[in-house]
Amino acid sequence: MSRESRSLSEVHGSVQIPTGRGRWRRLLAFLGPAYLVSVGYMDPGNWATDIAGGSAFGYKLLWVLLMSNLMALLLQSLSARLGIVRGLDLAQASRHTYPPLVNIPLYFLAEIAIAACDLAEVIGMAIGLHLLFDIPVLWGVLIAAFDTLLILFLMNKGMRMMEVFILSIVSLIGLAFLAEMFIVQPDAGEVFKGLVPSELNGTALYIAIGIIGATVMPHNLYLHSSLVQTRRHSRDEKGIKEAIRFNFIDTAVALNLAFFVNAAILILAAAGFHRAGYFDVAEIDQAHQLLGDLFGDLSPALFAIALIAAGQSSTITGTLAGQIVMEGYLDLRIRPWLRRLITRFIAIVPAVVCILWFGEDSLGRLLVFSQVVLSLQLGFAVIPLIHFCSDKVRMGRFVIPVWARVLSWATALIIVLLNAKLVWEEVSNWIGANGWGVLAVTVLVFLLAAIILLLYIAIAPFISGARHAKEHLHEAAPPLDLGTVAPYRKLAITVDFSSHDRQTISAAVAQGGKDAQYVLIHITESAAARYLGAESGDLETLGDASNLEGYVQQLKELGYTAEGRVGQGHAPVAIAKLVSETGCDLLVMGAHGHRGLKDIVLGTTLDSVRHKVKVPVFIVQ
Repeated sequence: MSRESRSLSEVHGSVQIPTGRGRWRRLLAFLGPAYLVSVGYMDPGNWATDIAGGSAFGYKLLWVLLMSNLMALLLQSLSARLGIVRGLDLAQASRHTYPPLVNIPLYFLAEIAIAACDLAEVIGMAIGLHLLFDIPVLWGVLIAAFDTLLILFLMNKGMRMMEVFILSIVSLIGLAFLAEMFIVQPDAGEVFKGLVPSELNGTALYIAIGIIGATVMPHNLYLHSSLVQTRRHSRDEKGIKEAIRFNFIDTAVALNLAFFVNAAILILAAAGFHRAGYFDVAEIDQAHQLLGDLFGDLSPALFAIALIAAGQSSTITGTLAGQIVMEGYLDLRIRPWLRRLITRFIAIVPAVVCILWFGEDSLGRLLVFSQVVLSLQLGFAVIPLIHFCSDKVRMGRFVIPVWARVLSWATALIIVLLNAKLVWEEVSNWIGANGWGVLAVTVLVFLLAAIILLLYIAIAPFISGARHAKEHLHEAAPPLDLGTVAPYRKLAITVDFSSHDRQTISAAVAQGGKDAQYVLIHITESAAARYLGAESGDLETLGDASNLEGYVQQLKELGYTAEGRVGQGHAPVAIAKLVSETGCDLLVMGAHGHRGLKDIVLGTTLDSVRHKVKVPVFIVQ
């Protein structure tokens, strides 16, 4: 796999695992990815569902949090295993396994989940800024767009710097809620009773599914399978086994910390609001005000600080996941900063619309709804993950054991059934209130399509043995018959009449020698050339032709067979066209050239050309 095709290629393998040193030093080198994942388990979306659950039902939903945390630990460990063993993130593995007709809807579902997650983070951070500094929520939402700059800064400083930043934020959140526990003084006996499972119906079910969606987050499964690949360790059996073990420790510690934070929020709502008779606290700002009324000024200040920290830290994971999903499913790579801006824009738009249309009071309900959306998408990420980690051919000795498969499928079944129950109740109530119509029929059609998709990704691998796999796996590498390799007979060389041309042409003739033919290519990008093509006679076109002929004559004087070809218009397209027309079997290019808006968005001319030509490309740096 080329470096560019690797997950998060800009930081892939950037953290070196020390060899020949103590186990503790190697363990510390592995620690980090799970902490980036854990912030997604304590984002503002969790706050909304935990506050709603604690105020309405006291401590009774603590067992849902515990179950969700155990599910998360299992699924995140599978995600890490996939990335470590196969060197693929979850989106890449799906693209290699399922056909495009399946991958496209899976991609859109993943994007919806990421948008829902980022929406919660944007809203939560805006509310936190409003509560602490009295900044209008709308302005807070707009301010949240600029934290993308922080992400870019941290990425440029390396993964370890980002992990240190996230760990600091997580520690701040944990300390804030530890202090809150001393202030509200919850009933320890009731806390333990809340860990015992109880029946879920109606509102309790809705909130419980929101808690599951907020805890076991689909985008974290994509993220974790990519982040573990930032570690550069030995790829032998011993190295992979050690990486799996140390990453499990990393996951267990980080997720238990996230469980403490989530449990603390629910306990805070139960001890503070439910105990005082406030059973319908669904808004974060309402919770903030009540904390001040019940426990003084310190408690709401700690609450707001932790909320801002949670929103700021979790935004990093959401935007990274957006990049992973797009690159993995679509094999489409755009500039990371642009991808992160797109993710943030998708989240800001519904938040701004909600504020302007429904008012700030609607944001709490929007937060809870966003977490339910996450939960509904969860099955489409979990089921493929289980299949990939259960694949004996591709996972080899690191395939998950039978007991882990049973637990994984049980987890997936619980998630799917809970979501099915919620969807049935919500759709039935809605149709009962509004009657049958075009909209109702449309909703049912989409639900039917979702069911068919879910059944396919669940059943197809069992039936076909993943026939659609595009990875080329071999029992042993075939022998190399290098004696049959034919030399290059006709080489295309791109030139731009700069000082780099000498290096490019020298490298080309070194490949072909004097027995080969050389086609020197230059693309004229003037306005006249773009519109008139070969018929253009502007000064730039005439000058380029003259310069090119000069190169050709010099090569002929040195004993080489050469010709010049001038192309017009968009450089990547024109180069590919001339290479095809002249029948060249190698393209030699310098890694330089003009840069414009498209270069900023999609990469350099070289990047575009190599995807358009059907011959090998030799790059001269």
